[in-house]
Amino acid sequence: MKRARPEESAAQNAAQSAAKPATPSASKRGATRAAKRADAALTVRRVCVLGDAHKPDVKQLLREMRAWLVARDCAVDVSEDVRAWCEAHAELGPRARASGRADLYVVLGGDGAILAVARALRDEPVPILGVNFGRVGFLAATPATRWQESLEAVLSGASLPEPRMRLEAEIGGIDGKARAVALNEVVLQRGAHQSMLTIALSVGGAWVTNYRADGLIVATPSGSTAYSLSAGGPILAPAMQGVVVTPICPQGLSNRPLVLASESELELVLTHAHGLTTLVVDGQSFFQMRPGDSVRIRRHPVAYPLLAMPGLDPYRRLRERLGWRGSIEEQEFAAPPKRAPRRDSGVDSL
Repeated sequence: MKRARPEESAAQNAAQSAAKPATPSASKRGATRAAKRADAALTVRRVCVLGDAHKPDVKQLLREMRAWLVARDCAVDVSEDVRAWCEAHAELGPRARASGRADLYVVLGGDGAILAVARALRDEPVPILGVNFGRVGFLAATPATRWQESLEAVLSGASLPEPRMRLEAEIGGIDGKARAVALNEVVLQRGAHQSMLTIALSVGGAWVTNYRADGLIVATPSGSTAYSLSAGGPILAPAMQGVVVTPICPQGLSNRPLVLASESELELVLTHAHGLTTLVVDGQSFFQMRPGDSVRIRRHPVAYPLLAMPGLDPYRRLRERLGWRGSIEEQEFAAPPKRAPRRDSGVDSL
């Protein structure tokens, strides 16, 4: 077999490289992403602004925001009662929902209001921009004082999408099957005057353990800063793909929170309980559970698109919401009191 000379091999390699489709450069990819963002901005023609009028200053901001959006040629729907809007939306048929669907939903309130809107739009998610009027506000990332800057970024295509992983729960029991979708968490918990539950956890068909506890939380990364955090669970970055399993006041001190892969399929079986036991989804959907009932939990195939302001420091959100103050060395200490000057006794010191 005749071996090709080096110059012939180089020529052949060059010809093969030329025949291959060219890989787009980084600048072209950036231009493509910018064009996609611009196209997405052109689709924002109808905006639905939902507020919690029970919170101070929300009504005034609703009026200002409506005028601001109308001046930018947007069709605007406004509701002063976000929860009433969610209840009315749930009673609409598919056609009515499709005809009334907006391109963007702006929620003026706290995380509970955003969870309610995400639940109402769970089957066909539409981007939500949360303006924080709540006490904490991990989901409502936009400060109320910067709403114009944030909306300008959305309309121009410069806002940052934060796809949030969701959970799909299939509840099975004596009463049949039910389905629920969670953005934050699924919680199996005991009643107020009930003893501890026994809950068997399996992951991917393999038994993990039986928990003796007041309940068990299965949370998304978004939910890791909610109930799970209060129960001692870890904080996950919102963009992560993972599942947190956190027991509530477990009897065994060795029962620690678990962080599982997002592809994991979990099964919780209520093996022992006295009295009322409830499965709670995002603090808004409730299902009564009996011993022997089970719930299968897996990642929902569609993430929910939340929007965030460009340039917003995600760790600042944690510092402000959780009251982190940094190290002790950074704190200012009071200067020691000055000594009063000594009176001259007329005797020279040695």
